[in-house]
Amino acid sequence: MNTFVPLEFYYPLYINLCFFLVVFTLLHTRLLQINEHKNIVFINFSGYFLLIFLILYIGQRPISGIFGDTVNYIVTFDRYRLGGEIPEVNDYGWHVFMKTLAQIVSAHTFFTICAFIYIFPLYKISKTLFGQYWYYSFVMFIVSFSFWTYGVNGMRNGAATSLFLWGLCYHRNKVVMALFFLAATFFHKTLFLPIFAYVITNFYNNPKVFFKGWLACIPLSLVMGSLWVTLFASLGFGDDRLTGYLTSEVDANAFASTGFRWDFLFHSAFAVFAGWYFIYKKKFEDKFYYQLLNTYLICNSFWILVIKANYSNRFAYLSWFMMAIIIIYPFLKKEFFKDQHFMIGKVMLAYFSFTYMMYYLYWG
Repeated sequence: MNTFVPLEFYYPLYINLCFFLVVFTLLHTRLLQINEHKNIVFINFSGYFLLIFLILYIGQRPISGIFGDTVNYIVTFDRYRLGGEIPEVNDYGWHVFMKTLAQIVSAHTFFTICAFIYIFPLYKISKTLFGQYWYYSFVMFIVSFSFWTYGVNGMRNGAATSLFLWGLCYHRNKVVMALFFLAATFFHKTLFLPIFAYVITNFYNNPKVFFKGWLACIPLSLVMGSLWVTLFASLGFGDDRLTGYLTSEVDANAFASTGFRWDFLFHSAFAVFAGWYFIYKKKFEDKFYYQLLNTYLICNSFWILVIKANYSNRFAYLSWFMMAIIIIYPFLKKEFFKDQHFMIGKVMLAYFSFTYMMYYLYWG
C-alpha cells in the first residue's frame, strides 16, 4: 500500500504530474522533430515510466472512501476472501474474477491487477496502432477527464471498456477480438452498447450519416428528454442499478448542476469536431478510423438522449473512453500540418486543459 502520499494529495499529485508531463511534452514538440532520436528516447522512457507508475500508484492506493466505490469493492472482496458465495448478480464474470483472486492474493494485489487490466490496454492499443509514437496516444488516454474516476471508483466499468479497447487491437482477427469483447461484457453488461455499435460499423460505415444522427439527438433530447429516459429504462438497458440511475430523482448533490449538461456535451464535442475536421476538411480516409469514430458517435448519441437523467455521466463514459484515440489518431497516421509535432503538443495541452480546469475551477 502506498503510504507516502497523504490522501488529500493523492489526486492532486496525479493531475499535477499530468500537467508537468503535458507541458514538458509541449516543449519537446516545439524543439524537436517527432522522428529525432532524442525525442524517441524521451517518449519511450517517459511512456514506460508512466505506465508502470500509474499501475502501481492506482493499484496500491489506500483503502478510503475518498476513492469512491473502492470501499464497496473491498467489502465484497473481503466477503469472498472469508468464503462467501457469489449471490445472484448481473455481471457474474466480474464476481467470479473477484472471488478467484480473493482466494490467492491480498486486497492491494487485487487492486493492482485491476489497475493493470484498466491501464495496460491503453498502452496496448496505442502501441498497436501507432508503433514508436504510442506515447502521444497513451498520454491522451491518461489525461482524459474520466480516466481517474474509472480507475479508482467505477473500476468494473473502467476495466470492461479497456478490455473492449484491447479487443480492438485484434480487429483483423475477429475470433480474438470477440473473446475480448465477451470478457468485457462479463465484467459489465453495458459494454453491449459499444460492441453493438462497432458491429454496426462493419456493415455500414458512413460517418456523414452518424454525424447527422448525433446532431439530431441534441434537439430530440432537449424537447423529449424524459421520453427517452423512460423508454430506455423500460427496455431494461444494462442492469437494475443502471436502470435506477435513469429513473431516480435528480439529486442536486450529485453534480454542481443538473438537467441538460451543456458542459459535458461541450466535452463530448471535442471528438466529434476532430472527426469532422479530419474527414471533411483534411480528406482523411481510413476505414478503421471511421469505425472508431462511428462507434463513438452511436454511443455518445445514446447518452445525449438520456443526458437529463441523474448520473448520466455513467452512460457518457460508454463513449468518452474512446475520445483520446479518436482525437489523436489522424495526427499519428498522416501529416496534415507544416509543424505537426508542435500541433500534437498543443492538442494534448488543449485536451488536458478541460480536465485540469474542471478540477480546479469547476469543482475546486
